[in-house]
Amino acid sequence: MPVFARAFDSTLSSTRSRSWHVFAFSTLILLSAGLAPLAWAQTSTASGASPSAASITPNEWQACLKKLESQSRDAGIQAQVWKAEMSDLAPNVSLVERLSTQPEFVMPVWDYMASLVDDERVVDGLRAMQSHTAALNEAQKRFGVDPATTTAVWGIESGYGRSLGSFAIVRSLATLSCMGRRQPFFTQELFAALRIVQSGDFPSSSFKGSWAGAFGQTQFMPSTFERLAVDLDGDGKRNLITSNADALGSTARFLQDAGWLADLTWGAEVKLPAGFDANGEGRKNKRTVSEWKKRGVTLVNNKPIAWDNDVKAGLLMPAGVNGPVFLVTQNFDAIYRYNASENYGLAIAHLSDRLRGAGKFATPWPTDDAGLSRAERRELQTLLASRGHDVGAIDGYIGERTRNAVKAEQLRLGHEATGRAGQKILNALRNGS
Repeated sequence: MPVFARAFDSTLSSTRSRSWHVFAFSTLILLSAGLAPLAWAQTSTASGASPSAASITPNEWQACLKKLESQSRDAGIQAQVWKAEMSDLAPNVSLVERLSTQPEFVMPVWDYMASLVDDERVVDGLRAMQSHTAALNEAQKRFGVDPATTTAVWGIESGYGRSLGSFAIVRSLATLSCMGRRQPFFTQELFAALRIVQSGDFPSSSFKGSWAGAFGQTQFMPSTFERLAVDLDGDGKRNLITSNADALGSTARFLQDAGWLADLTWGAEVKLPAGFDANGEGRKNKRTVSEWKKRGVTLVNNKPIAWDNDVKAGLLMPAGVNGPVFLVTQNFDAIYRYNASENYGLAIAHLSDRLRGAGKFATPWPTDDAGLSRAERRELQTLLASRGHDVGAIDGYIGERTRNAVKAEQLRLGHEATGRAGQKILNALRNGS
């Protein structure tokens, strides 16, 4: 998945307690912003080996591959497939540093949401829904997941199929099976990847994706592919890489398997009454809608919650009681299982609502320096470049050179030199400061 992805709840959480299964490719946006990758989803929690130095001798590498080969037969890997894929394979030792990287700073939820749910992604998503209506409708018919939700996952994970990753999956998983943390987990994913190659669903030459093994337009780990991928286009192959239909169908099946209910909403933004005691409340502490009504909780527009009174929902407060607050249902939990992060789940849910025609959150984030959309990030880079800073490509990705340029301008303006790309620095440069 995502990479080594880190789970975002209200803040960036430790991965030690997270399970892994599907990789959120949205982490590339955050990696480019200078963060460790985001959130892992549903997989094994076995801890594996402790982190090791990012090096391995040729003898150690060959010994590890020999050990893996001895295990591969019991995993159902044919000898000719092992030889074809593993002969002359060299490790990619740079992956271990990625696996062990700690975040340089915590990304506020308003930055996270601004980067993942912006007007561009909404417009692109509406076009994608129009272009793939038949596949989305078929996925809904089979698995009960509405087109907007399936499309939202697609948009967050790979930009609607534009960004699939360029790492050779087998090489990445072999490396992580021999180096670094969680080697047993990656070994099982390696064997799953080799079985996928063996099955011939797609050419092995196209088997590329994230550095930690997730692949396809909606970023499945190999074991997830084996368990849940579907052939929606009916060509006899399960191909999440080049078949939009298969990717969309497989995503809908994942959500169904995670507990999605066709007749239930994911949730809604709500308003808490004055003096509301939110201690102990959270996504997992679900109460019936009738209980929430009795406690004075309404929709954010002050209208009563229109769901069935027996529906259970938990309170999601990604920025505390002073920011946007949501009641979330079992369907939000299904999204959460796709990538174990409440912020990720909220991004998917919010994007799905935007694709249905809803607006932005009614309650502002509790900050005086809100996050930037991708268009605003490109504008910031253009303004920095016009002042003589080397920011690299004007691409909306906030890498080291852009952060250094932001720091320089913050120092010049007398701001705190954080390197963070937010509304304050953008507005200052817009105004010619």
